[in-house]
Amino acid sequence: MTSTAPTAGDAPARPPLTPALRRVLVTLLPANLSVFCVWGATTGVMLQAQVEAIDPASKESGYALVAGLGAAVALVAQPVAGIVSDRTRSRFGRRAPWMVAGALVGALMLVGLGSASTVLQLALAWCGVQLALNVVQGPLSAVLPDRVPASRRGAFSSAMGLGVLVGMIGGQVVGAALVPHFLRGYAVFGGLVVVAVVAFVLVNPEPSSAGAPRPPFRAADLLRTFWVNPVAHPDFAWAFTGRFLLNTGMTLTTTYSYFLLQDYVGLDRGEALATVPVVAGVGAVGSILTTPFAGPLSDRVGRRRPFVFAAAAVVALGLAIPLAWPTVPGIVAYAFVAGLGSGMFQAVDTALIT
Repeated sequence: MTSTAPTAGDAPARPPLTPALRRVLVTLLPANLSVFCVWGATTGVMLQAQVEAIDPASKESGYALVAGLGAAVALVAQPVAGIVSDRTRSRFGRRAPWMVAGALVGALMLVGLGSASTVLQLALAWCGVQLALNVVQGPLSAVLPDRVPASRRGAFSSAMGLGVLVGMIGGQVVGAALVPHFLRGYAVFGGLVVVAVVAFVLVNPEPSSAGAPRPPFRAADLLRTFWVNPVAHPDFAWAFTGRFLLNTGMTLTTTYSYFLLQDYVGLDRGEALATVPVVAGVGAVGSILTTPFAGPLSDRVGRRRPFVFAAAAVVALGLAIPLAWPTVPGIVAYAFVAGLGSGMFQAVDTALIT
């Protein structure tokens, strides 16, 4: 069979941006932003400060336990949520029931997180948050391939990328301001997720899937979700590896930003809390300068990979700055430069993956 897919250098004719697509575009940003506000606030500052308040002598190992267990749950939860939503049959569609249920349960788990008084309780509650919000995030990520034509995905990828970056950074800013009022802070973020996700579902009603055939379930198919042969599918392997490495590099600094400001730069607790929003805000400025434009520009030129290569190089440059300049200005410079690269990467990478 002869392939009719456009080559990498083609810029295919784009379908019109219909009212339905516009509604998806406008509401996708706050829905994505709300979830990543939680990730930014928790891993960026609040969980670190909460572990420190509970067990200051072992804050690094305690936080590693909490974050590590949560990450393990997320690793399984999101792909499983995607598979389950694929097979869901309801008059509300495949994705919507899980997104709403995950948002409601996630908000309750966040309240439990704010009530934790031991590291173990914190770890268990955080696993619950990861499970619930990944049930939201998996189906939400499927909106792009489900509803958006391929030649329009750069713009939508920009909206999702902007939600990721502004959510992560905005979550850090607001989260730092809410420390040590953990219960109040987590309740605010949980409420934001519920409002944004329910609004997305109501504004963009999904067609009923009640009458659609459901393929037989095989456990082997579920296990295959976690493995794609890199030899048989090299494009996927390269895209996955690139995303894995870049996000690992960024996460190692953002996840420990509060502790790094104390133990690497030398600030005291109060100074570190005051500096986290500054660093996050500068990073937001950098990402906003590139995220809204990189995705649509990649649509116009019909290529994604040059933008991904450029983004990785800029992020690497930013990460090198604090190594040579371990000061607050060095951290701020890193945030701005890495923000430029991350904005470009998040805007284009989702379109490349889909």
